[in-house]
Amino acid sequence: MSWLVTGAGGLLGQHLVRRHRDKQVVALDRRGLDITDADAVDAAIVRHRPRVVVNCASWTSADDAEKHPDLAWHVNVTGARNLAQGCRRHGTVLLHVSSDYVFSGTSRTPYQEDAPTDPLNTYGRTKAVAESAVLNALPDTGYVVRTAWLYGVGGRNFVDTMINLERTGESVRVVNDQTGQPTWAEDLAGLIAHLGGAAQAGMAPPGIYHGTSGGEVSWHGLAQEVFRLLGADPSRVLPVTSREFGRPAARPAYSALGHGRWARAGIPPLRHWQSALHAAFPLLLEAHGQKGRPYEFGRN
Repeated sequence: MSWLVTGAGGLLGQHLVRRHRDKQVVALDRRGLDITDADAVDAAIVRHRPRVVVNCASWTSADDAEKHPDLAWHVNVTGARNLAQGCRRHGTVLLHVSSDYVFSGTSRTPYQEDAPTDPLNTYGRTKAVAESAVLNALPDTGYVVRTAWLYGVGGRNFVDTMINLERTGESVRVVNDQTGQPTWAEDLAGLIAHLGGAAQAGMAPPGIYHGTSGGEVSWHGLAQEVFRLLGADPSRVLPVTSREFGRPAARPAYSALGHGRWARAGIPPLRHWQSALHAAFPLLLEAHGQKGRPYEFGRN
């Protein structure tokens, strides 16, 4: 077998598996492999003999991580460490998916790959420690791909929620003081596929890469763009502050990521977030049973 994908039942995992449907890939969801079980991880690598492991398994709810920090740590840190150690024992490349939440959000320019981490919440801390565990265990074959604001078909996400809320005909309240990079899971799956191939060929230096779309926008601006694409009035999206909205976990106010390291691997970074969203939208609508809804995609 060539590839093994953990967390294959999640949003990114599903897109990645579909991307590899014409290749040899082992897709393991949470029931298929508990990454917190070191023996199970080692057995899976021995059994399937992958050349590349992609870790999409993660505790992803920042708010729930504040309520259950030990569980979040167990999944995100212990799980990543188990995979890294298993890959080290068996000479396997590991591509580990991480998050923009490893940063505090105090910057006003995109965070570069070598910027110091300084997470604001429990989830971000677990992801930062997991990154170190992977890179320390696999200095020559460990890759961390940080991403953010994922959307696509096959899992709950912000764009999906906005499509559902627009149907109600009511106004919606969305925070306007958090800025980041909406990223289509299909685009990221393609980028990871290229990185894995380059890693096997010895063409991609190990370390940290940023897998997010180009440009930047607030959650409020993203919601307005979704409404525009639906042919709805974007003024129905009302701006609120993070403090007004109120969430258990603090969020970085600015978490746009720089993409300079891709050039060293000979791989172009992802396209602009708006271009990706426009390309993804027909598929998102089809998943919602709205195929053929009258709208000229890309119209301003």
